[in-house]
Amino acid sequence: MTPNIIFHQKKSLVLAIFLLLFVGVSTYAQQDEQIAYNEYKGDVLDKDSKKPLVFATLTVKGTNISTVTNSEGEFALKVPKNIADAIVDVSFLGYKPRTIPLKEFKGKNSKIFMEVSVTVLSEVNISIPKDAKDLVKQALKLRADNYFDDPTLMTAFYRETIKKRKKNVSLSEAVVNIYKSPYTSYRKDAVQLYKARKSTDYSKLDTVALKLQGGPFNALYIDVMKYPEFIFSEEMLGKYMFTYSGSTIVNNKSVYIINFKQYPGIADQLYKGELYIDAKNKVLTSAIYSLNITNSELASRLFVRRKPSNAKVWPTEVAYRVDYREKGGKWYYGYSNVLLTFKVNWDKRLFNSVYSMTCEMAVTDWEKNIENNLPKAKERIKSTIILSDEAIGFSDPDFWGEYNIIEPEKSIESAIKKIQRQLKRTKSKSKAANP
Repeated sequence: MTPNIIFHQKKSLVLAIFLLLFVGVSTYAQQDEQIAYNEYKGDVLDKDSKKPLVFATLTVKGTNISTVTNSEGEFALKVPKNIADAIVDVSFLGYKPRTIPLKEFKGKNSKIFMEVSVTVLSEVNISIPKDAKDLVKQALKLRADNYFDDPTLMTAFYRETIKKRKKNVSLSEAVVNIYKSPYTSYRKDAVQLYKARKSTDYSKLDTVALKLQGGPFNALYIDVMKYPEFIFSEEMLGKYMFTYSGSTIVNNKSVYIINFKQYPGIADQLYKGELYIDAKNKVLTSAIYSLNITNSELASRLFVRRKPSNAKVWPTEVAYRVDYREKGGKWYYGYSNVLLTFKVNWDKRLFNSVYSMTCEMAVTDWEKNIENNLPKAKERIKSTIILSDEAIGFSDPDFWGEYNIIEPEKSIESAIKKIQRQLKRTKSKSKAANP
C-alpha cells in the first residue's frame, strides 16, 4: 500500500495493524446494545457451485439496517425485535436479487443461495473475449480514455470499525476531501480531514488496544485503475491466470465477468477474485477480490506492525471491493470496502481471540479541480494516520447534528444522505458569513 509497509521488494496492497498494550478500563457503553435485537447469522452462496459470495449485501426493506458478508460468505444481521414482519433484500453483483421474509431466516444457520444473472451474449450482440488476460490489459491501457482525466476534488464519507468477535469495540467516522489526480498521472492523491469522530470501548479488548493505521488511504488505494501497481503491475500480471466466466447486465450495460487467481506453484501470496468489465468500452466497473493467505507467518509480517511479545497475530481473511461510477461518459472511483479478520494467540491461554476490522469509503460529491488547487502540506493527512487518534481534533457536534450516535448497524448509504445534507447546510452558512 504505502512504502513504509511494503515488504519483499514488491508492492503489495495491505493494511497495517498496531497492537499495543493497554492499561485501564473504559466505562463507555454503546447505545445500540441497550436496544433489544434479534441476530440472524448464515451464509450467502452461489446456487450451483456453493461458493461463498464476498460482500453480498443484506438490507432490511424500509429501513437503513444493512450488512455485508465477509470473505467466507458469512453474515450477521441485527434487527430490532419490534420489527417482526420485515423483508430482507439480498443482492450481489452479477446475481439475481432475492427478497426474503425475515421469518424465513433460521436463527444462526441460514443458507441463502443466489442465482447467477447470466446474459446470452448473442442476445446483446457482443462476443466472448478470446483472451481474458488481454481484456484486462486493454482495460488498464484505456484508463486515459475511460476515467477522469482532470484533477478532481471529491468529498467522501469514511467509516472504520473494529470488532472482537461480534462486539463493536471501536467505531470511527470521517468526512474527507480527496484531491484526486488524473488516472494517467503517477502523482498520488492527497487527502484532507474535514470532520471526524470516534467511539471506543477498550474494555472489550482485554489487555490489547487495536489501532488501524492508514485510515482513508486503506480504502482509497483499492482504486485499482489509479494504483494498478499494487495488484496488476506488468510483472504481477504474468503471475495470474485469467478466465472468462460469463457476462451479466449491470445498470443496463453488458458486463464481462473475469475470474483471476495466481498460477499454481507461485510462492508469493497474491490475490484472487472477479473483475467486472464493461463489454463495449472495456471499462473496469467493479472488482471484488481477496488475498490468498497460505502462509500465516508471512501474512503476519505484511499486516502487523507492532504486537506484544507474548502473542502471535495473523490474518485469517483479507477481502477488498471497489466500485466505479459513470458521469458524462467518464468513470471515477465511487466506493470501496476492506475487510480483515485475524487471530491473536496468547501464550499460556487456552483460547484464541478473534478480531475483525472493516473500513469503507463512498464519494458523496465531486467537482473538477481545474486549477489543481491542493491543500498545504500541514493540512494533508499522512498515509500512516491512525484515525481514532486524530478524530478528537476534528470533532464538531454542530456538524453531525441529530446524527450524533455512531450507528454501526446502519448502512453507509443512509449515512451518506445525512452527511450530504449537513455539508450543504455548512456550505450555506459559510457563504452567508463570507459573502
